[in-house]
Amino acid sequence: MPLLPPDNELTIGFSHAAYQLQAEFATRGHAARSFSANSLDELKARSVEADVLVVSGLWRNELIAASPKLRFIQSVSAGTDQFDKPALAAAGIRLASAQGVNERAVAEHAMALVLALTRQIHLARDNQTAKHWRPMIGDRARREDELGGKTMVIVGLGRIGLRLAALASAFGIRVIGVRRRPEPQPHIEAIVRPDQLHEVMAQADIVALTCPLTAETEGLIGVQALAVMKPTAVLINVARGKVVDEAALLAALSEGRLAGAGLDCFHDEPLPPSSPFWGLPQVVITPHSAGETRAYEGNVVDTLLDNLGRLARGETALRNQIV
Repeated sequence: MPLLPPDNELTIGFSHAAYQLQAEFATRGHAARSFSANSLDELKARSVEADVLVVSGLWRNELIAASPKLRFIQSVSAGTDQFDKPALAAAGIRLASAQGVNERAVAEHAMALVLALTRQIHLARDNQTAKHWRPMIGDRARREDELGGKTMVIVGLGRIGLRLAALASAFGIRVIGVRRRPEPQPHIEAIVRPDQLHEVMAQADIVALTCPLTAETEGLIGVQALAVMKPTAVLINVARGKVVDEAALLAALSEGRLAGAGLDCFHDEPLPPSSPFWGLPQVVITPHSAGETRAYEGNVVDTLLDNLGRLARGETALRNQIV
């Protein structure tokens, strides 16, 4: 028995606070009915109609019981830690991630954060706002730096990490990767297992986090990890906020034990106005926007249509299958 009804009887709910997913889907000529729910209240009210949901940040696991027709969820994001996988499986609901739809964007964003910190673009912008022409700097330690010859440790070598490695290599950066399966990869000098993380972090000028949030990676960058880093090093997080112990990072930055950080994600989002991170001049903050590009909706809908086609053909394997 097919998991989903025929296309002309199918109802797809698109739920995101900002992305125009339903509008993109409407350009594809698919026969399914669709609706858009741009808030959690709207999603709760309409999920009962959906055979398929395209959702990420607005998802709540209580919707499983409230959505009797639901059989497939296409995540809008690569991360799926918000979904209760065993509960979905028990309810007969399939789940696929959007892994790969933003790999180029996130890798480029990580590299942009590296360049911003290295070339002090954030401080130049502050000076621009203040209409201040900064004089030349005599203290070498306070000047902009160069990337050639630096060492970057990339924690997590999925699609984003591998693309970041290629970008970093083009700048003359020596790349070391950290992953559970250390097979050789292009642009990467060495790949080590997670139990060697602290050893390679001690060599790093840049530590870039591109790993998923799992039980193993939650709090991975904590007091001990930060303690082995060079005081001249910087941390880049385009993964998930909870991969980093924020209190430990804040202490390391405030006490001068770490030169800077480029942070795209935090434990609490939006980042509260009271957060001390806002006031640190050696930190560049972006609002979890690393994966956000003009092409995002199209890339997500491409993945959705691929998976709808697979389900219609009775295939069991999904693109980026999670459940």
